[in-house]
Amino acid sequence: MTFELEGIETDHCQKCGGAWLDAGEIEEIAERSGGSKKLRAALKSAGESPHGKRKCVRCSAPLTAVSFGTVILDRCPYGHGIWFDKGEIAAVIRADGGELGGYLKEMFKHEIWSN
Repeated sequence: MTFELEGIETDHCQKCGGAWLDAGEIEEIAERSGGSKKLRAALKSAGESPHGKRKCVRCSAPLTAVSFGTVILDRCPYGHGIWFDKGEIAAVIRADGGELGGYLKEMFKHEIWSN
């Protein structure tokens, strides 16, 4: 399933409640939300060891763990995007009270309020 807000599409898994944001979508959200350095840093960081069994939806590489404040996200080691498990978008919104948090809150309001 795909959601769209202001021309930015994100992919969602109805089965597990997770969401995938491509690198281009992350850059666009960061730009629109005032240039969130934390989100861009999470996409570009080297990452830690493999985190779970998820694979990148683009290249199938095992996703690695990266920190966004207190939230551990799954990131493609080649920078293709970030996977948010169910509940992690709400955690990122709580961790970033600024423009980024507001944008994500609006984009994912259906998932956040249904949890």
